[in-house]
Amino acid sequence: MLENLQSRRKLHNGIEIPYVGLGVFLMKNPEETENAIRAAIDTGYRSIDTAAVYENEESVGKAIKETTVSRDELFVTSKVWNSDQGYDSTLKAFEESLKRLDMDYLDLYLIHWPVQGKYKDTWRALERLYSEGVVKSIGVSNFHQHHLEDLLSSSNEVPVLNQIELHPRLNQHELRAYCASQQIAVEAWSPIARGKLLDDPTLMEIGNKHGKTSAQVILRWHLQNDVIIIPKSVNPERIKENGDLFQFTLTDREMEQIDALNKNERFFADPDNFDF
Repeated sequence: MLENLQSRRKLHNGIEIPYVGLGVFLMKNPEETENAIRAAIDTGYRSIDTAAVYENEESVGKAIKETTVSRDELFVTSKVWNSDQGYDSTLKAFEESLKRLDMDYLDLYLIHWPVQGKYKDTWRALERLYSEGVVKSIGVSNFHQHHLEDLLSSSNEVPVLNQIELHPRLNQHELRAYCASQQIAVEAWSPIARGKLLDDPTLMEIGNKHGKTSAQVILRWHLQNDVIIIPKSVNPERIKENGDLFQFTLTDREMEQIDALNKNERFFADPDNFDF
């Protein structure tokens, strides 16, 4: 039941992740990052999503240390970057992330992108970290179905989650269905496509009916599709707005209208064709 910002989704290993978290991608200014995290936690958020390549893990750790909410109530995610992939290098990268965060463990550690020829060795390293208990859950990001099938063909652990580009223009219906069949949760990064859809007439019309913004309509659409979301903002009012999703429900017709906006359109790199 989705009731508030503390509502959680149980992953297949029994760990629970909040349905709504704060993404900190592109937050480069330490003070701005720390203020955003404090604002989010004060608002009721309990999940923070960072990555080594974001270069803000220190700020994330500092902000969490200074909050009055205990660490065990929070869910912290980070990711191993592409240049660090491989077995030994992933183990080293994880230790460096943990040190920057100044934490004893992570709730979730992800492979950031499926680097060909490396992601299987990277996954073996994540399995080791999971078995050692320094990571409570392990998953992937930006994996297509064929990447997941390849990974599962030789893995001991099934990823608990796949974090992907997902929004009304790219609804990833087939990939979501496959993930569901494997008990892999889906999490949307950039769930409102960096604001590119906010002036869409359909979303605006639906929003007007509920007294909500287009962004809130999109985020609610994700939640009703059982998708975990990590909207990013440094603005306290926008952070609050992005979390105000629990006092309205989209009708089946409205969900269908939003589904119909799909164009299989990516605003970012395709996991089959990236060079970073």
